[in-house]
Amino acid sequence: MRLRALVLVALFTIPLAAHAQSEAALKEYFEGRTVKLKLAMPGAEDGVDVYPGTSKPLDFPRHAARLKNYGTALRAGDQALVTKLKVKAKLIEFQLDGGGYGTSGDETSSSVSVPSAPKTKREQNLEAELKREQDPVRRRAMKEELDDLKARRAREDARNHAAVAEAQETKKANIRQRRLEGGSRFNIRYNDGVPAMAITPEAIKDALAAYVDFDEPEPAPAEVTSALPVAGSVPVGKPGPGGLPAKGMLQADVDELLGTPKKTSDRMEGRLKVTTRVYPTAAGQVTAEFVEGVLIRFSMTSN
Repeated sequence: MRLRALVLVALFTIPLAAHAQSEAALKEYFEGRTVKLKLAMPGAEDGVDVYPGTSKPLDFPRHAARLKNYGTALRAGDQALVTKLKVKAKLIEFQLDGGGYGTSGDETSSSVSVPSAPKTKREQNLEAELKREQDPVRRRAMKEELDDLKARRAREDARNHAAVAEAQETKKANIRQRRLEGGSRFNIRYNDGVPAMAITPEAIKDALAAYVDFDEPEPAPAEVTSALPVAGSVPVGKPGPGGLPAKGMLQADVDELLGTPKKTSDRMEGRLKVTTRVYPTAAGQVTAEFVEGVLIRFSMTSN
């Protein structure tokens, strides 16, 4: 009986181990690579659903609806960094530039609540006294005072509701902007579960061939010289034209190219830690963002 139990455990464990090894191989192959997109992608973790081997691999009306609802985070022709690859029971997540806004920890609700202004103690007392008071003159005076207190409370509620509406619009604008900056993802889906044959680099490329160009970007010409000051010796990375950094460079290479940053900060985008480093240069200030030590985007402000 014990032998039979051990055999059953082994039969269930071997596929799981093989699955984990396959996912690790895919991570090693894809994560950190830069790809070129052939279609626009929505700014949400919903991303783009792809069903390989079916008559309709991509539902374009649904894709268009997501672009309309969430905005376009990545456009056709953009280069994007593969920041994460994950194999699940019925899909393979192929995450780009952060994987899309809306993962755990991202604020997706624009609602702001505020309680109604409470009755003051004086208003409560007047309501109780008015029920007991019999004198018409005193009742009229008490009622006028009570109406004034109710009107004051209504004005306070109106001010609060106006402030709430403004706060909600601000939150909506912030969420829209973060969606445009949070990347996107492909969800390669299999209705009957991810088959073993799909967990290979070649299968991933085939599934996404119509939407992603996996060719390596051409290296910058060797004769290009830096327009920015270079700290130390020749950088080991591959800077872009004009000596600017290029997506996919390691943080150490960017430091070697641009020098010591004057400011560094970290933030979370979903489960992803994004490091922002600001480099002062003779030509302007370069703000670079890194994920796991890899450059995913940068911008430059002239002096």
